[in-house]
Amino acid sequence: MGKYEKLAQDIIQNVGGRENVSSLEHCVTRLRFRLKDESKAQTDVLKNMDGVVTVVKSGGQYQVVIGNHVPDVYAEVNAAGGFSAESGDSGSSGSGEKVSLFSRFVDMISGVFAPTLGVLAATGMIKGFNALFLTLGWLTEASGTYQILNAIGDCLFFFFPIFLGFTASKKFGGNHFIGMAIGAALVYPNISGITSSGAEPLYTLFGGTLFESPVYITFLGIPVILMTYSSSVIPIIIAAFVGSKIEKFFKRTIPSVVRTFLVPFCTLLVIVPLTFILIGPIATWAGTLIGNGTLAIYNFSPIAAGIIMGAFWQVFVIFGLHWGFVPIAINNLTLLGKDPVLAGMFGASFAQTGVVLAILLKTKNQKLRSLSIPAVISGIFGVTEPAIYGITLPRKKPFIVSCIAAAVGGGIIGAMGTQGYRIGGLGIFGIPSYIGPNGLDAGFYGAIIGIIVSFVLGVAITLFTFKDDPVAEGDTPVKKTDSVIQQETVGSPMKGNVIALSTIKDEAFSTGAMGKGVAIEPLEGKVYSPVDGVLTSLFSSGHAIGITSDTGVEILIHVGQDTVKLKGRHFTPKVKQGDTVKKGDLLMEFDMDAIRKEGYVLTTPIIISNTGSYLDVIETEKKSIGYSDNLLTVVV
Repeated sequence: MGKYEKLAQDIIQNVGGRENVSSLEHCVTRLRFRLKDESKAQTDVLKNMDGVVTVVKSGGQYQVVIGNHVPDVYAEVNAAGGFSAESGDSGSSGSGEKVSLFSRFVDMISGVFAPTLGVLAATGMIKGFNALFLTLGWLTEASGTYQILNAIGDCLFFFFPIFLGFTASKKFGGNHFIGMAIGAALVYPNISGITSSGAEPLYTLFGGTLFESPVYITFLGIPVILMTYSSSVIPIIIAAFVGSKIEKFFKRTIPSVVRTFLVPFCTLLVIVPLTFILIGPIATWAGTLIGNGTLAIYNFSPIAAGIIMGAFWQVFVIFGLHWGFVPIAINNLTLLGKDPVLAGMFGASFAQTGVVLAILLKTKNQKLRSLSIPAVISGIFGVTEPAIYGITLPRKKPFIVSCIAAAVGGGIIGAMGTQGYRIGGLGIFGIPSYIGPNGLDAGFYGAIIGIIVSFVLGVAITLFTFKDDPVAEGDTPVKKTDSVIQQETVGSPMKGNVIALSTIKDEAFSTGAMGKGVAIEPLEGKVYSPVDGVLTSLFSSGHAIGITSDTGVEILIHVGQDTVKLKGRHFTPKVKQGDTVKKGDLLMEFDMDAIRKEGYVLTTPIIISNTGSYLDVIETEKKSIGYSDNLLTVVV
């Protein structure tokens, strides 16, 4: 079994099964599902699942936030679900429910750009570091090392229409290679080099207007306005969309016996000339207007633009709305050679990281500390979802502090006229992206000052304002006394036969990955509280209960194996999440006969989920046990 195979199977099950999935993509930290019916998804179960940070519904997508290892989980989910690489039209949810135009736009943009971002960031980082080496005098433009590194840095962005032809056609349900062929035609050297060859134009169209264009070639007598399509994004996306519709028409009309080669033949003969004659020029002009428009807004008040982008960037990320800025930034880089729009957000990840670092320094809550350490590390490299969803957003004030710190940093970045010159890495790897053709200028130093201020403010404000309140956070630290070693006893929540945890089939429990404990074969369908404490989680399916004792011991009682599939059938909770309970209070009843009749075993793991906070967890030596008998001893 793969490392994430069990997690993948559980995710598929709780999004409503493979038959409920229209498409699946992933970005840096999230699985992005498009579901046919979101009401079939068990959102509460997913949010409480080990390995899932949270769930976000935005932009017509059902987003399961995983963390930095999302590519590995994505591969396992694809393998377990047998999902096709094809994506359908994003115009509706798949169940007939209409999706808003903006949600369709966000879904389309994320679907087209997300697959390229890893390589786009990598090549941008290489180009950025190459610019740094040139500025520092370590390389010269004539050196072979510089030229090869520059080729690596430029390769994807220069031929971007080819890559986007693939991803856009995949998104729109077209033949991927037809999309690539359209993109390759747009950057074909013999065509793209005509305007720079010194040839005289045949004539000029739209003379004296904003759209004045020399004509060098014609197609069947129709004038072709040649544009620069290398690194462009809008023309190929529109062409791929129109091409997918043309392809579907020919699929319906051409006999199947010759469809394999005639459909691409006919599609390319129509869409490529149409793109050169009509789609390309119009899309390029539209891109120019968008670029000039965003620049005009920025120039109206660079400081205000930076403050707004810094303050709200993390909010955009939460809802997946940041995708709307990606094509604008790439369009600006293509047309203007630089982009001020995304520069304002550069301090946001550093502000978030500073806030979490301060929490790590100040909290005595062991669980919170264990969450904060990896969140700080990933935040340094620009991946902040673990920090946002796991730490700052649930506590509200730290998240607000991070937005304030990022806004101040964004204002500084705007005031210094910072521009991004390439799509590069995240976090500290994004720094070289702000080195311009003139080397280390004021804009570059503005980026450095902005991220430092964002980070320092995040740390300083949080150190003064954060109040460590473990009780309110559902994770009370263990009370200390003068004893060197303390013990807490956890009673048995069930009556039955005790078996070793390692003998059960569920590897998440049997390997001890979720904590130490035992399993019980129940003799009665009742669950009682094993400690005095708070009911911190009650799964909507009723099959599992989490309790935090008054001294901070976290106990998970998971009735049966795979019983989440029953979706609450045969389980009758007697308490609700958040209730204060006493040892011996009845928590739940379940129908043992009905559950077994449906083919499920009732072997129930009882584990200490925060085992790592203690010296040891010692299991009882009894083979049979009654309610409230000593089951586990936690050594502090």
